[in-house]
Amino acid sequence: MNETEKLVKNIVKGIQDKKGSGIVVADLSNIDGTICKYFVICQGNSPQQVEAIAGSVSDYVRETTGEKPVNCVGLGNAVWVAMDYVDVLVHIFLPETRSYYDLEHLWEDAKLEKVPDIA
Repeated sequence: MNETEKLVKNIVKGIQDKKGSGIVVADLSNIDGTICKYFVICQGNSPQQVEAIAGSVSDYVRETTGEKPVNCVGLGNAVWVAMDYVDVLVHIFLPETRSYYDLEHLWEDAKLEKVPDIA
């Protein structure tokens, strides 16, 4: 497992820690012209949960790998928070916003892995 794959796994654990749901990992590594290697997409049920998930991802990744996001936008309104880890972009949505932008299908050639929700 390479460093980017470890980063993805740690991001997923950070999401799961705050009960983020609908986690999808989109592998963009074999697609020309992409801005990163992976998208990690999930949702929270309220703006507060979206913010909590973002905080959890940031904390968990920093504690396990020492990495911090290069940028994090969207915390002000918390309907869509994007965290940039260079090779991995994390997208945390409210359900309606996620449905509207439908990022999972934006890159239709990407290999999608759905991560089961934790009860």
